[in-house]
Formats: sequence, structure tokens, C-alpha cells
Amino acid sequence: MNEARTSNTQATASAFDQNAVRAQFPVLHQEVNGRPLAYLDNAATTQKPRRVIQAINDYYERDNSNVHRAIHVLSTRATAGYEGTRDKMAAFLNAAKREEIIFTRGTTDAINLVAQSFARPRLQPGAEILVTEMEHHSNIVPWQLACEQTGAQLKVLPINDRGELEVDQLEHYLNKNTCLLALGHISNALGTINPVAQIIQIAHAHNVPVLLDGAQASAHLRLDVQALDVDFYALSAHKMYGPTGTGVLYGKEKWLAEMPPYQGGGDMIETVSFQGSTWNELPYKFEAGTPNIAGVISMGAAIDFLDEVGIDAIAMHEHALLEKATAAMQQIPGLRIIGTAQEKSAIISFVMDNAHPHDIGTIVDQVGVAIRTGHHCAMPLMHRFGVPATARASFACYNSAKDIDALVEGLTKAHKL
Repeated sequence: MNEARTSNTQATASAFDQNAVRAQFPVLHQEVNGRPLAYLDNAATTQKPRRVIQAINDYYERDNSNVHRAIHVLSTRATAGYEGTRDKMAAFLNAAKREEIIFTRGTTDAINLVAQSFARPRLQPGAEILVTEMEHHSNIVPWQLACEQTGAQLKVLPINDRGELEVDQLEHYLNKNTCLLALGHISNALGTINPVAQIIQIAHAHNVPVLLDGAQASAHLRLDVQALDVDFYALSAHKMYGPTGTGVLYGKEKWLAEMPPYQGGGDMIETVSFQGSTWNELPYKFEAGTPNIAGVISMGAAIDFLDEVGIDAIAMHEHALLEKATAAMQQIPGLRIIGTAQEKSAIISFVMDNAHPHDIGTIVDQVGVAIRTGHHCAMPLMHRFGVPATARASFACYNSAKDIDALVEGLTKAHKL
């Protein structure tokens, strides 16, 4: 299923044109505080290319109708676009079947679905869910809720001072009571790329299913859920140049088939009576109510964009930016990078002596640079490193060396102040 994508990426990897890519993003062509915008808050959300914006407009201007069950032309076109995205996402993730692609409101919604529909029925007092010390709140709180509802326990795999998982300790955290291992593919706060293939192999040797939070990986790494043999994979469209409020849960068919519905309502049923109801087939069993049709269709346009530019080409470009930015920032007195894993995505979290992260964010904004400051929905991780918050610069395919120069200029100004 990925052969076409592979050949396309090979063709574009040597021909990556950063200026041509940047030209596709209208929001980037503006000034902030009299300076060209340098948008370095991509781990929070990416900007949208014209084709994604146009796909939303086209739906509402031309095809606005509910999907499924109608035979008129507008509904037929809307349904074709909506289900077409399911096929694109199945290819993007290399899922075995399109029925393994569940549309959600995003990564958080997808994880909550698994927590309540897969994990909760399996949990009881003494059962365990295993997460890691670097997780986003969205991959902590849903499991805490499920544990509180069932009397199960939440266990935490630690990380080292570089921000890398202590994988050699994983065997000690897995046992017959472990019902699920849930971890991020890439840390949103550190940029650490976890060795997920190795981790999944270890977990499966103990008969433990694995969920990956792929919010930070979907726009930066080539994904193959079959090669990984992962049980569940969650992602958000807005992290991969698509719209907000839309995402995907990939699940192995064997798990999805036995899971009860997460929500009840329209479209997820086969029959309804006051005596009881029966459920629709996969994937619709988990898609209750009128969906974000425009969002799903435009998510398909985002996948088209990523396929056209090429994930491998994007990864190479972003890695070069990461190296340049890291080297430049290390020259600024008093600046300390939090998270120095050997395998990193294009995310740099940092603190500065005598400057609160919020002050850093304000100062660099004065030179047109947008970064994120705070705990990044990873408060336990901040506690692990003994800081209340960090500043975070994160890169995407449309960023350039000029953006890094602007960031360094702002950070130098912060240091002097």
C-alpha cells in the first residue's frame, strides 16, 4: 500500500524546495511587530496550505450535505470526499484495511475512545496501565480516569536525564496484570523519538497491547502501522497541516471488532428499538453523530500535501534546521536545552538563567518569532526536570534558516535584558 508513497518521496527527497513549500501557506506571508513572521510553534499546531483551506471552502460552497444514506448529488459528493480521506489515511499509515481507520476529533478523543472502550472493560482491581514519564496529559488523564473507575493502577516507566526512556527497565514494568502500554511516538515537550518498534516487540512478548500517541510524529516520520505491529495509533490532523477538531484512531481489526461503542447516536447503529439496539459495522460503530465532514475532507488534502512534498524530504529538512538551531542556541550564555536525546525530532525546549519562559516568549515575539511557553501539557515531565515551564521552538517543512536567525536574535536580546 505504501509503494506509491515511497517512490514519490524518493523522487522529491533530492528536490525539496523550501521556498516553494512556504509559498503554499498564506498565513506565513505577514509581518508581526514590523518583522517577517517566524512561526516556530508547530508542535502546538501547524499552519495550513492553500489546498486544505480550499478543500474546506469547496465543501461548504459546493457540496454541503450530510454523508451516508442519501442518494442526492450533494450527499454523494460529500460522502465520496469523506470516505476518500479514509482510503488516503489507510495508505498513509499502511493500515491493512480501511475499516481500521476511525475518524475522531483528534488524538485526545482517540485515546479516550481506547481508554473507555478497550481498556475499561478489561480493568479491575490489581490490573495495570503502563505509561511513561514523558507523556502529554492526553495520554495520562484518560488512563487515570479509567483506573479510578475500575480500581486499576497507573504505572510509569521513567526517563533518564537526557529525556530518553529507560527501555532496559521495561521488562520489570510488564507483568501479567499489565493490560496496556500507552506512550508517545515523539515527545511534544522534549522532541525525543522513542524506539517504538523495540518497545512494541518487548510488550508483545508479554502479551501486552500498545497504543502510540502519534500526534507529534504524523507530519515528521514515515509511518507504517503494520511494520510496527502497533495495536492502536492516534493522531490529529492539525499537527499535520490539516484542520483542528479532526483526527484518526487506527486500531487492529481484531481489537476494534470486539470493542463496544464509545458513544451512541446516529450512524453508529444497525437497528434501534426500545428493547435494544445493534451496532453498525466497522468503522462506523465508533463514529456516532454528524461528523466534522469539512474537517475530514480537508484532512485528505493535508495528506495529499504531505505525499507531494514527501515525508522523507521533510524529515531531512527539519533535521538540518534542528542541528543549526541547536548549535546556535548553545552559544547563548545562560541557555540550557531540556531534552538532549540522541534521536530527536525538530523540537527544542529550553530555559534561560534569570528569565522566565513567558518573558522569553514575549521578547522573541517583538522580533516576529512565535514560540510556545509553559508546561506544554506535560506537568509531570516538568517536575522530572525541576522546572515549572520551558520555552519551546518547534520546526516544520516551511521553516528556514532565516527563522532560526530571528529566533537567535530574540534570544540574544532576552539574554541582554
